[in-house]
Amino acid sequence: MTAFSTLNVLPAAQLNNLTELGYLEMTPVQAAALPVILAGNDVRVQARTGSGKTAAFGLGLLHRIDVTLFQTQALVLCPTRELADQVAGELRRLARFLPNTKILTLCGGQPFGAQRDSLQHAPHIIVATPGRLLDHLQKETVSLDALHILVMDEADRMLDMGFSDAIDEVIRFAPATRQTLLFSATWPEAIAAISGRVQQQPIRIEIDTVDALPAIEQQFFETSAHEKIFAATNVA
Repeated sequence: MTAFSTLNVLPAAQLNNLTELGYLEMTPVQAAALPVILAGNDVRVQARTGSGKTAAFGLGLLHRIDVTLFQTQALVLCPTRELADQVAGELRRLARFLPNTKILTLCGGQPFGAQRDSLQHAPHIIVATPGRLLDHLQKETVSLDALHILVMDEADRMLDMGFSDAIDEVIRFAPATRQTLLFSATWPEAIAAISGRVQQQPIRIEIDTVDALPAIEQQFFETSAHEKIFAATNVA
């Protein structure tokens, strides 16, 4: 295992915060990806959920932002509101050493007007689902003109949920010159294709990879209340 202190670009305040949070040694994905990310390279990382990837890209994007500039400089795209909330929460913990860092989530299922009001003062970091972010971009309530770093977290799940077109549209609003980090548990052809569209000479990192799961067919049966137990015990 490798200590975070071996990453010479991390300030002492950040290292102290990592220690307080219990980040004592880097996980394999952090040890492999962080030096590449901190050097400013695009990466495409294949790693399981729970591998420590949030800290890997989180430390990378915190390294790139300037909190004295009230502009959106980092964006994390997630497939679901639940994951976006989880990622934003972890980023806030990682950013405790950096006062006045504004992190905002933009997801469906939340009032658009309240999000629009929060965007009056641009957040430094946005964590969003592609569909809701695209709504804001099209209504010009958010700008990505100052974006330095884009993260696609659980990219395979985003494509499985049909977000491919929305992702392409979001990218159109982002500067061509940026750092793009792509994280995925599996690496189907569709992920390789989107990497080719949005990244520049990405360095590929594979840690504890998994094969794509087979498609699962779901069937729903409508029954009356008194028939539920019988139906549940007699499904073929």
